[in-house]
Amino acid sequence: MCDDHTLEDTIAYQLRAGLSRRQFGALTLGAGLTSMFATVALPEDLAVTESEVEIKTPDGTADAYFVHPAKGAHAAVLVWPDIFGLRPAFRQMGKRLAAAGYAVLVVNPFYRRQHAPTAPEHPDFDDPATRTALMDLMGSLNPAGTQTDAVAFIQWLDAQAAVDRRKRIGTTGYCMGGPLTMRTAAAVPERVGAGASFHGGGLVTDKPDSPHLLIPKMKAQYLVAIAESDDKRQPEAKDALREAFAKAKLHAEIEVYAGTIHGWCPIDSKVYNHDQAEKAWSRMLVLFKSALA
Repeated sequence: MCDDHTLEDTIAYQLRAGLSRRQFGALTLGAGLTSMFATVALPEDLAVTESEVEIKTPDGTADAYFVHPAKGAHAAVLVWPDIFGLRPAFRQMGKRLAAAGYAVLVVNPFYRRQHAPTAPEHPDFDDPATRTALMDLMGSLNPAGTQTDAVAFIQWLDAQAAVDRRKRIGTTGYCMGGPLTMRTAAAVPERVGAGASFHGGGLVTDKPDSPHLLIPKMKAQYLVAIAESDDKRQPEAKDALREAFAKAKLHAEIEVYAGTIHGWCPIDSKVYNHDQAEKAWSRMLVLFKSALA
């Protein structure tokens, strides 16, 4: 989950990597993006079209990034980013997914409070004010709002010429976005055919609105990629998820990725784990190929 545990895990990871606390504080969310982006190869023979868009919802106007192959209609994917919101790294990840043949919408989940960017350009994880502001943004989200947003975003996607409505929709989420994929799949079960959660926080809680309790309402196959640090903190979560998906007779690949720290998938993360992130990405593509056709 995006909380103080995330901060502790990240600091510990950086210190093990040989960075001093001062050096760690000097790093930025965007640092090294150019070199990181260089590792993300896009097929040269598949052109994509990208645009910044605005989507009407019951609560206002959401800003988002839409990218898709330049020709034809394709299965759609709704992407929920982590606590740092819609930013260059997620635009690049969306573009990579579009180059794989999908119409991709990356949304700003915090649009009710602020249009993107919603995080400082150079956030300091040691700064209590920055951390408090981000947690406050995350705290502004609620299950009801996520449900209405999911419906609005999927309706918008279905109205786009680049989206093939004969194919089901996928949804991905990172960190806090993980549970939002489950709320999306439950809100629009007839359209959502696959979901992927990457180091999702709070997928299993003891509350009556826990995301895992929505699984019986879904018709989506799932990939749940769990950070090793998250599994150590809540080892029972993976078993609860496996049991819930099995009871619902839904295929789910649930795996703890060895050596990973919460937040290891976004390409601008300080704890980015290239090899394991690529493995998770490839598993997502396998899922989408089979579940969204």
